Amino acid sequence: MTDVIEVKHLTKRYRDTLALDDVSFTVKENAIYGLLGRNGAGKTTAMSILTAQNFATSGQVRVFGENPYENAHVLQRVCFVRESQRYPDDATPRHAFKMARLFYPNWDQDLCEQLIGDFRLPLKKTIKKLSRGQLSAVGVIIGLAARAEITFFDEPYLGLDAVARQIFYDRLIEDYAKHPRTVILSSHLIDEVSNLLERVIVIDEGRILMDEETDAVRDRAATIVGDSDAVEEFVRGREILHRESLGRVTSVTVLGTLSHDDRSRLAAADLDVAPVSLQQLIVRLTQQSRTGTKEAVR
Repeated sequence: MTDVIEVKHLTKRYRDTLALDDVSFTVKENAIYGLLGRNGAGKTTAMSILTAQNFATSGQVRVFGENPYENAHVLQRVCFVRESQRYPDDATPRHAFKMARLFYPNWDQDLCEQLIGDFRLPLKKTIKKLSRGQLSAVGVIIGLAARAEITFFDEPYLGLDAVARQIFYDRLIEDYAKHPRTVILSSHLIDEVSNLLERVIVIDEGRILMDEETDAVRDRAATIVGDSDAVEEFVRGREILHRESLGRVTSVTVLGTLSHDDRSRLAAADLDVAPVSLQQLIVRLTQQSRTGTKEAVR
């Protein structure tokens, strides 16, 4: 697969704040990526630089092999949808869609109309008078109907309720299957979007913490639960992400794929194994990264 985005040693500094610290990664064509991390981790900064809405302090960014800055050929192939998108005071959703239709060469008006109905979006009300959920729907509709070769969704769907978010996820997958392109989702709702993602890039404090295929990530950790002594015996020498104890019962989350022999030992010791969700894994890895400790029982 072809790399449509290449980022090498990207650094962005705002006075005393280091938003991105020597970040390098690539994004391949026709895949759905998750750009994940806490608030302030650097996700929005990275996306704004990739879409030429911000400038790097140092490093190199290439989109379709070119520098995106003041490059209309590149920017017409990229759609950046963000929660804080601004519109003229008198603009209505219909105005926004007409402008998007002029800018994006792959715009699909039929899909736009379908989504307007799905989200029950009022078209005559000015955007500044829309509810937060309706404003989010405007961004989501543009992001999907544009069918840009690369689409960034920087959490514009957070204003949607659970039903509307599910509509977004369903329509995204349906249209992606018919018209493959590169989609990059930034989200705090990791468990909600995890089944959509083919690869995850996790940023924490301006650095890449993880860049892996989602299927590989799912088996990276497990939680062992049972009698404290038996649990401690099993996890000895393993990298521990988290532990909890209540009386004689201990729960320990360990990093690393469990082998067939490991599972046989667990069964013999009458210990339970619980899967670790993508969200739990990212939370634990982020906590570990911030404390700078790696616990291993010996």
